[in-house]
Amino acid sequence: MKTLNSFLLLILVTFGVFAQKDTNKPYMVKTFTASAIKNLKMNSSGGSLSVVGTKDAEAKLEVYVYSNNSDDNLSKEEIEERLQNYELSVSQDGNTIVAFAKSKMKSWNKKSLNIAFKAYVPENVTTDIHTSGGSISVKGISGNAVGSTSGGSINVRDCKNKIALKTSGGSITANDCSGSVNLSTSGGSITANDCDGTIDLSTSGGSLTLEALKGTIKAVTSGGSITASELRGESIVRTSGGSISLRRVYGALEASTSAGSVDVEVLELGKYLNINVTAGNLSIKLPMNKGVTLDCSASKINSESLNNFSGQFDKKSIKGTLNGGGVPVKLVVNTGNLTMKGL
Repeated sequence: MKTLNSFLLLILVTFGVFAQKDTNKPYMVKTFTASAIKNLKMNSSGGSLSVVGTKDAEAKLEVYVYSNNSDDNLSKEEIEERLQNYELSVSQDGNTIVAFAKSKMKSWNKKSLNIAFKAYVPENVTTDIHTSGGSISVKGISGNAVGSTSGGSINVRDCKNKIALKTSGGSITANDCSGSVNLSTSGGSITANDCDGTIDLSTSGGSLTLEALKGTIKAVTSGGSITASELRGESIVRTSGGSISLRRVYGALEASTSAGSVDVEVLELGKYLNINVTAGNLSIKLPMNKGVTLDCSASKINSESLNNFSGQFDKKSIKGTLNGGGVPVKLVVNTGNLTMKGL
């Protein structure tokens, strides 16, 4: 019997279809001539989606089938029986790979499946990928990358051009991306590192962690904290209810929070510096040897003496110019203290 089972398994491997005892093995694999592929479309009703850009002469799409009932030992027959309740197809339509998986059942049951796709395609392929609940991963793509998931996480790395990915509830991680980077989640956190271009990051409730971003940057959360180090260019950071900590800021900055402390270090001023704190304290370090026009107010202001200052300075307000005036600096703390130091 063992010999017969081994023989049957060998046949299944030969045809690219595997029993799910090893969940790292694809259920099905289809290959395509890479030079003929310009687009990729993947849509799954619940499985994860992964895209990897390669320089290979052959494009490949792998299909993984899992049980949603913690039963990872489905036989080939059990898989194919359950797949009768699904629409599953992988095909080439002109210069586009199309992968599609959708349940025919009206509701989830213990025999439902998780159908995931993993594509290896040319780097310049344009991707359009969507899943109802699985995670999304995109790596090494220089074409446009558009996609969404209703609840899974998103991971994007080493991508260029237009990146527009969103999730209704998972976390997002972006590394080494450039171009137009638009990432949003309705409830998870966002981490972005080493990105360059027009960067738009938003979450309805999670935190934002940013490192080495360059370009036009907008990072917004409705309720989490924002932590950043080395922002270069023009940056807008906003939270409706968390703290903000920014280190090594170069360039224009607008920052605001409705309820939380703010700690900022500006090493190089840009076109403007505008910080607003509704309730909380603001501590800021900035160059005092440049031409600056100050407009500051708080419940109490703590500041070292200002050299070459002309204007009005008291415990709650500073209005005037440093070194003849220049970059507009507006610091407003409605309820809380402002501590300002020079670099």
